[in-house]
Amino acid sequence: MEFEELEAIPGVGEKTAERLAELDDPEAALSAGDVATIARAPGISDGRAARIARAAIRHRHDDDGTFLASERAQELYASALSLLQERAVTDYAEKRLETFYPSASASRIEEVRSFAREAVKQEPTPELLDALEGVEPLSPPRDVRVRDRCVATSDAETFAEAQEAVPEVSVELVEDARGVADLARGYATVIVLDESFSGIDVEGDVRVEPTALESPAEIVPERTLAFFAENRDRLRAAAAVNRLAGTEPDCDVETLDAALERLDADGSVSGDKRVAALNAAIEDLDAAVSMAEGVANDRLRSAIEERDVTIEGTDLLSLVERGAGVDSLLERELADEFDAAVEAAREEFVGTIGLDDYESLARRAFGEEPTFPVEHDERVVERLREELTADRDRRAARLKREVAADLREMREAAAALVETALELDVELAVSRFARDFDCTFPEFDGKGFEITGGRSPLLDVEFEAVEPVDYGVEGVALLSGVNSGGKTSTLDLVGLVVVLGQMGLPVPAESARLERFEALHYQAKTQGTLDAGAFESTLREFGSLVAGDRTRLVLVDELESITEPGASAVIIAGILEALEESDSTAVFVSHLAGEIREATAVDVTVDGIEAVGLKNGELQVNRSPVKDHLARSTPELIVEKLAEEDGDELYGELLEKFEAEKPAEAD
Repeated sequence: MEFEELEAIPGVGEKTAERLAELDDPEAALSAGDVATIARAPGISDGRAARIARAAIRHRHDDDGTFLASERAQELYASALSLLQERAVTDYAEKRLETFYPSASASRIEEVRSFAREAVKQEPTPELLDALEGVEPLSPPRDVRVRDRCVATSDAETFAEAQEAVPEVSVELVEDARGVADLARGYATVIVLDESFSGIDVEGDVRVEPTALESPAEIVPERTLAFFAENRDRLRAAAAVNRLAGTEPDCDVETLDAALERLDADGSVSGDKRVAALNAAIEDLDAAVSMAEGVANDRLRSAIEERDVTIEGTDLLSLVERGAGVDSLLERELADEFDAAVEAAREEFVGTIGLDDYESLARRAFGEEPTFPVEHDERVVERLREELTADRDRRAARLKREVAADLREMREAAAALVETALELDVELAVSRFARDFDCTFPEFDGKGFEITGGRSPLLDVEFEAVEPVDYGVEGVALLSGVNSGGKTSTLDLVGLVVVLGQMGLPVPAESARLERFEALHYQAKTQGTLDAGAFESTLREFGSLVAGDRTRLVLVDELESITEPGASAVIIAGILEALEESDSTAVFVSHLAGEIREATAVDVTVDGIEAVGLKNGELQVNRSPVKDHLARSTPELIVEKLAEEDGDELYGELLEKFEAEKPAEAD
């Protein structure tokens, strides 16, 4: 994907385009809304990746992103998104869900609907959700530095090439076999790149491999292992998720799991008995020497104390400890005892080292010359340490090469394994949302909307306790009803269903039919009368609504609160007339529904959320709006209740006035 194409995405400038271009396939990542891959670009966070992905999707579907045409509409979307994100396990899924947004584009809606229809089939079992807890996007490995091997060459050009190809190891210039031999004394393995050194005979692990730079990962298997070690827990969690979900990944999960089982967090290979034994021998070497000396000296001390010689044993011991002729005394009087003591030291030392193939060298750590106290030969011990270390490092390197060979070809498949698990979390979030709120997919057909059995998850009550609502509107309608009867929550339900439907997601209803709107304008209830400037601004906003030929859904909650009731009725009537002539669907909640209908020059439907009475001071309400019905007010209900219960003449007269003031019901 060229810079110019990347920069065509809204919000992607030159610097961001350069960063995205470093991805292997930025076009595929942007087309799929692949937040994890986009976030791998340098300097791109997960949140930024989600915004870029969303912008790229809009660009692909020629979506101008203006569907949410008011602050309250945007708040509804934020609430819907939050409900989805609460059902995601991973941080990735939370960000990925941000790429779902309400769109006017039919192709985008259908794209998400296809995804969501498959997603709702997923079964979010507790075991699967628990396994997802450990899945995260893969991290790049930490820098690797290898100190137990080097690469050697006598050619300056090859030297520079090697430094670039394998920066993890030391690259050395040598002139001849002596230089190689010097390196072999300091490194466990020396890899010579010059064919001219073939047949070289030097002590140590020296390999002449002229083509080694063609496969740098074989020289430095730690490069492969560092990636898998860094991501070991994430990969194993992803493997568990895929097993539980029954997916069929390209990766051989069993082979991957077995290889990861052998890896330690630092990238070393565990579980090899020989390496463990060599490690233990190296770590215990100084203590083993000290213990062996103790065994020999304790034994020799006892022999000296108990020996019956020309002088008393205790006197002899005193002389010996002062260093007076110890070698000659031991040789003349205690030769057998000294030999036995040294043999005991050797056995102790060899036994502690525990490696049969190093027995001969270990035994030489205690010499034949009689001394007291018995002491080890430090040169032998250091040589033993060097050989044990070189042996361990060579074997560890071989094991690393073996495990890296198993893993090297699996890197892309392993990354796909994690991405599959992360995407599954996105699907499960949609599935959990649909299950938690008894959702169904809406049909897009006709004009306006028709919702059956809709229940809003935004209400501050348990979802199971929410009363279902049936409501539909074609054209424009006024919605009347008592205070706290559910008018605003009905608007919220309609807005939420439309937002979710145009995100391509299922909606909380038994069934729903929607027009594919080009914009949602939701005017929330204003707190208090507006000043002149704010009032003018609000009217200008409605002026823009009736302009053009966009198919809008307009939801308005008690617009009359912006100014005096008399003026409000006239203003709302005029707006409704203009909306009736446009290609819009509108629902206006108002306590002035009767007055507005009287002031309107066209037929306007008045629907009512009907209060059916009072019980123990609590309003009893039928939450589904009744079509073509002006709902009674709360004061009227209270007067009616008093008239029925008390029979007082005042209450009857008041009730008659309410009836007289009512506009005639629409036919």
